[in-house]
This record gives sequence, structure tokens and C-alpha cells, in this order.
Amino acid sequence: MNLDFFRSESRFSVAIRDPVWKHIWLTTELLELTRSAPFLRLYRIKQLGPTEFVYPGATHTRASHSIGVYHVASRILRVLLARGADEWVTPTGCNSFLVAALLHDLGHFPFTHSLKDLPLMDHETLTANIMLSEPIRSLIGATGGNPDMAAAIVDHDMVLPDNTDTETKFFRNLLSGVLDPDKLDYLNRDAYYCGVPYGIQDTDFIISHIIPDKERGIVINSKAILSIESILFSKYLMYRSVYWNKHVRIATAMMKKSVFTALEHQLITPEDLYKQDDSGIYNLIASLDYPEKEIAEAIRNRQFYQIAAEYTFYSAHVNLSRLESLSARKEAEIRIASHFSRITRQKIEPFHVLIDIPEQISFESNLFIPDEQKIFSSSSTVFSEDTVKKFTSSLRMARIAFHPSIFKMIERTPDLGEELAKCFEVGYTQTDDN
Repeated sequence: MNLDFFRSESRFSVAIRDPVWKHIWLTTELLELTRSAPFLRLYRIKQLGPTEFVYPGATHTRASHSIGVYHVASRILRVLLARGADEWVTPTGCNSFLVAALLHDLGHFPFTHSLKDLPLMDHETLTANIMLSEPIRSLIGATGGNPDMAAAIVDHDMVLPDNTDTETKFFRNLLSGVLDPDKLDYLNRDAYYCGVPYGIQDTDFIISHIIPDKERGIVINSKAILSIESILFSKYLMYRSVYWNKHVRIATAMMKKSVFTALEHQLITPEDLYKQDDSGIYNLIASLDYPEKEIAEAIRNRQFYQIAAEYTFYSAHVNLSRLESLSARKEAEIRIASHFSRITRQKIEPFHVLIDIPEQISFESNLFIPDEQKIFSSSSTVFSEDTVKKFTSSLRMARIAFHPSIFKMIERTPDLGEELAKCFEVGYTQTDDN
């Protein structure tokens, strides 16, 4: 097959102008997928949710990101086919991979990752379900791809009908890994729209050094180790400055608290959330009758909860690690409200207290380096295990915040941080970020 898959100009004849990648070429069949109702929903979901309140330019959407991922995937595929991957992949598999890249976020939740910790179906599973349903199933077939294969490339939990299906496994490894097209697009795109330099990658250099591997997907030689280091360090900087910006974290936690309470009280079901967009989730919450609905409206009005204290998050610390459970977090918020009600002699509602615990993230890589016969983390990289641990620990901060009116009431409490720390028996770190 080699590059014949791409050589037909009549196939990839539709150009989309993109500010990050310039011209992106699609087939007419792929273009039809972008005009389907499930894909159009992605135009109504901002890629970075409430980040626009901190970085006003961050208004790009899941749709533009998805088209960008498709573009990077097509560039990666061209290189891999030219370097021998055509020996084990088929035109059907290539089409399925490009479709999977384009549609990989079809099931993504609104308001960025606010709903990630909630008792909901994984968005990859939701994506696969949409891809296997009409009209997307037929539209995928029209591209020359296989809907079942494309869905399995996105959703790694899908059991392959044949364990010897090395082609699907190969494409799974391409779509999800340290050098995957998803990461290469979102780092560049998010940095571009936020107006920060941290996520910009030398994508041409990275793609020029990838080598296809039937079992692993992609490998690189030691000359390209710096490209992985660049990606991992950029990821760290983007988390520190953008994704986990303290005010973005608080806005995200506010939406999570509002939706979690609605689910807990059975005011809504998971199915009510799966097809929502950013406006729809606000409207859904506004239609309900419960006190926590005011939290979502406060986000819209930029009335963010104010940070009273923050703590370095140690997963080995039992009093902190248990707060990764939303139910335990709610119980702790009730204790804090009760504690400060006694101190201030004023009634403080538990929903006016907010605890934010960032999810676990990884800066490790198992990418194989053939000429060193080692995986990346054991190779001649500066990213030692200790360095990676420091990256993670410096980013994960547990924060306690209050409704603005409550914060004004308690901010002059003597030894406020220590008073809060008593509730968890954790070490206190002063913050001046309000």
C-alpha cells in the first residue's frame, strides 16, 4: 500500500483552514462526519471550559481540537507507512484510524474535566457507543473505515473479537501514548489560544523521528529523546500555568460539586448529562430546585469561591488520600462548615465550603528506545523517577475555598490555615492567591 493511501488528490480534496496547523485536508466523507449532529455538539463545548475566565483567548472548542488531532494523526500515518507500517496495516485500518482520531472526543463531557470524577460512564466508552450507532456508523462506513474497528481504537475496554488483531492494537497504541496526536494537538492548540509559550512543540522534528513498531505502535531512537522530554516538560508547564491554574481548579470544582449533588439526590441521571454541551449543563442545573444550583450560576457570573488554604497533596497521607472520594470530600465540607459556624457564631452552609483535590496524573513514559534497548524512563533522559515524582508532587495541591461572602466573614480568623488543618490533621501551607 505504501503512500498510495494518500496519493489520490481526489480523496483528500477538502481544505479546512486552521490557525494552528494551517490547511487541513479531508475527504468529502470525513467532512460529512464533521457535519453530523454528534460532532456539531463539540462546537458547543469549549476545549478548556472555565479557563477563558483566566485566559480570555481560550475559547477554542472540542471540535477544532478534534480536527487538529485528525490532522496530526494523518501526518503520523504518512511517515509510518513510508517506514514500513504498510507491511501490517490495511486501507480499512488506516481509514478507521483517521476516523477514530477525528471522532475520539464525541462522548466528551461539557465544561472540560469537571465531571471526570463523577459516577459516569467513561467518555471513551460513550464515544465508542456513538460511533456504533446511526448515523455515525454509516458515515464511518462511507469513509472506507470499519465502525467496529474505529470504536475499538478509541475505547481500549472494548474486547477485540480476535486477540490476534494486531492491526487494531497497533492503531490503539498510535492514538494513545506519549507521542500521540491528541497530546501533540492539545499542547500546541491550548498554548496558542491561551497566549502562552509553554505547550509549543517542534511537531515536525517529533514526527520526523518516529519509527513504526508492530507491537508497540511507535518507537524512537535516542536522538529523539529530547522530543519526549520537551513534551513531558511542556505538559508539566501547561498543568502548572493553565490546566491546574488555581482559579481554573476552583471553577471546575464548583461545577463538579453542583452536578455531584444533583446526581446524589437523584435530581438528574447520568443519561441527562451525556449529551449536554456547555450551555446545556447550565440550563439543566438552573431547571432544578436545590440550593447547590447557585454554585453553577456563580461560575457564570465569575463569582468564584475564594481560596483560604492549600496543602501539598501526598497520596500516602491517609487523611488527604481519602478525600479523593467525592463522598468523603462532602463529609469534610460539612465538618468545616460546622466548625466555622461555631467560631463565627454564624450559620455556614456546607455548600458554601469547597474542597478541591486534583486527579492523579502521570509524567512517565514507556516509549521504547531501540538503540538503547530500554524504555524512556530508564534511558539516557533527565526525567529520572525522582524528577517525575517532584513534578507530580509540586502540582497536586489540595485547596479549601469558601463562597465570597463566607470568606469575608472568616478571613480574619486567627490562624485560619491551622484551624482548617485541624479538620484533616495535615500540614498547612500559607497561600496568598485570593
